Amino acid sequence: MKKILYGCGILISGLYFSQENDSKVRVSFFDGIAVTGYVDHGAFLNFTGPNVNFTHKSTKMMIGMLPSLRIKEDQSSGTKNSSIMPTLGVGFAVVYKKVALQIPFYYNTKTSMENGSWKMGIGLGYRFK
Repeated sequence: MKKILYGCGILISGLYFSQENDSKVRVSFFDGIAVTGYVDHGAFLNFTGPNVNFTHKSTKMMIGMLPSLRIKEDQSSGTKNSSIMPTLGVGFAVVYKKVALQIPFYYNTKTSMENGSWKMGIGLGYRFK
């Protein structure tokens, strides 16, 4: 187990230090982007999580996990879920300079009335870095 942990530590530090070069194309795994948008008759707020991205000049394209807060009123007649729920999505984003356009996908679980399904949304955000 220690060998696996040491190996992961070396890999992560190697990825971090490999990003310090001045090449025109950079690949990294973490970003600071906040996005808000619309999905499935509700809203979401997310901060991009672990991702794989490609940068060229002022444009960045990324695919990754999206730790999010989904804001949606539960329409059921009995007991209800909270209007604000933490969830994890997956999605694509294109960032030009400081503006991000995102297409996230969130999974709605099966209920007694509906089958489970993926819902696509759209969002606009800001890049902090």
